[in-house]
Amino acid sequence: MGFSLASSSSLWYCYHNKSPASKGLRKTVYVDGHQKLTVKLKIPGLCTSKSRRSCCCKLEGIDFEERTSPTEVKKEIEQCYELIQRLGRGVVYLGSARLGPNHPHYAQAFELGKEIANLLNCTSWSGAGPGLMDAVTKGALEAGKPVGGFKISKEAGEWTATNFHPYLPLQNYLTCRFFSARKHGLVDAAVRATSSDKTAVVALPGGIGTLDEAFEILVLIQLERIGSLHPVPFLLMNYDSFYSKLLEFVDDCESWGTVSNGRWHPCGKFATLMQKL
Repeated sequence: MGFSLASSSSLWYCYHNKSPASKGLRKTVYVDGHQKLTVKLKIPGLCTSKSRRSCCCKLEGIDFEERTSPTEVKKEIEQCYELIQRLGRGVVYLGSARLGPNHPHYAQAFELGKEIANLLNCTSWSGAGPGLMDAVTKGALEAGKPVGGFKISKEAGEWTATNFHPYLPLQNYLTCRFFSARKHGLVDAAVRATSSDKTAVVALPGGIGTLDEAFEILVLIQLERIGSLHPVPFLLMNYDSFYSKLLEFVDDCESWGTVSNGRWHPCGKFATLMQKL
């Protein structure tokens, strides 16, 4: 079950069940703090808890005309390009927003961000979010190198939305309203216009969003549509065998002939990985 809504109002959905015997949910819609509609949703077997439970989620409204306007999307893409032109292209990191400082992958991502920033002496780019994006950002800052980002107001796993980064200066990131603009920015930040450009794409452990961004970039590289005059290294960080099942799937695709052979080159050692850059 899902809902799609474009609105200029501040709107909340609240789902709750009154008792285990209700065998369903009630959806209450609030607009600007006022209850507008309550609908009983009969979903057999859904409510199994003995306690009353509820879940509220706020939808950040975007005016429908703005959301469907190619002019608005174009403006935001141009802002992404302007930010890249000002800070310079470099290494683009993709990764989970959910894995925080207490996770071992966070420490690994921090060290990776610092090592690559020192090695390539370039700008480090990310989605400017929490989790592993935060780790590589702090790693690059620890190395004393510039950072930039294309942020969205609310990442996966976050309950509240914000247009501001907790510590980066405003001139170092752009808060995007459109995912298409954000992706344009992440791709363009990795383009190698000259042989002296030091760029790469690094996919850290992540979920649906990370895979979405990673595969879109891989498709552009495969079809030579990324806009780069020189090859762009793409690194998949298989920490703790996180991506092993995915790599097995890619191997199966090669066997079936749906993926070209030789696209992936495993690196067993960190030093070997650095040489690829």
